[in-house]
Amino acid sequence: MAQVLPGDVARRILGPFADQRAVDVLNHDLGTDRSLIAQYLDWIGGVLTGDLGESQSLRVPVSDVLWPALENSAKLAVLAFVIVVPLAILGGVTAARHEGEARDRIISIGGLSATAIPDFVWAVTLLIVFSLGLGLFPSTAQFPDGAGPLTQVKYLFLPAMCLVFVLFGYISRMARAGTIESLDADYTRTAVIKGLPERTVIRRHVLRNSLLPTIAVVATQLGYMFGGLVVIEFIFNYNGLGQLIFRAAQAKDFPLLQSSVLLVGVVFLVATLVADILYSVLNPRVRLGSGE
Repeated sequence: MAQVLPGDVARRILGPFADQRAVDVLNHDLGTDRSLIAQYLDWIGGVLTGDLGESQSLRVPVSDVLWPALENSAKLAVLAFVIVVPLAILGGVTAARHEGEARDRIISIGGLSATAIPDFVWAVTLLIVFSLGLGLFPSTAQFPDGAGPLTQVKYLFLPAMCLVFVLFGYISRMARAGTIESLDADYTRTAVIKGLPERTVIRRHVLRNSLLPTIAVVATQLGYMFGGLVVIEFIFNYNGLGQLIFRAAQAKDFPLLQSSVLLVGVVFLVATLVADILYSVLNPRVRLGSGE
């Protein structure tokens, strides 16, 4: 797919006014004049041996660029998840406990409305209000080198809130649906009949089962948090994995682009595996089903 993108790697590096012979020589040195199959086999062979190759546009090893970008994306993703997951679960449980009431409508409609607004609109709005207007947060997410944890949180707060607004509706709706189903289950009625306090019933019986579909939603969003934040990272000038993929695609830097996409795929796989493990821990029927 990257091969069909317009542009030429050597031309990107040398500039639009470079001599064509120099462009052809550089393409030969980079190996981009070889067939698609040859380039792919060379790259995948290196990956299998732990060598991701060299960035064609930056002329440095891919790993030197990829791992810092992954670390930056991880910091943004962790901050956003720390905020949105508890908040969305609390909102979903609250909406379920007051199904059909005003609180339920406010949380449900508000969450879906926030999700319907594109992330770049949230980004521009938050920048105008809280950075340019009130001056409470920096206009960039790229914190200085050596910045402490609190300083990093201050720089990352606005882009993290963009993700909170986008993801709150998805997670809270799943938590609400799971909680409503658990509240109507027989084990919940039994616990209430036994005289257990409402908080105990919610904590021990309802949440344990209602969070199962929520875990799946959170896992599927994790890959987006690492590799799909191109617009947010671009607006906030943040050197994360999403912006790295965008720049690699612009430059037709195949080793860097392929390695970045591969890493996002690995994140998806790991997140799905962790979700499956948590699912089996919270739901004994999954563990026992294979033994029946």
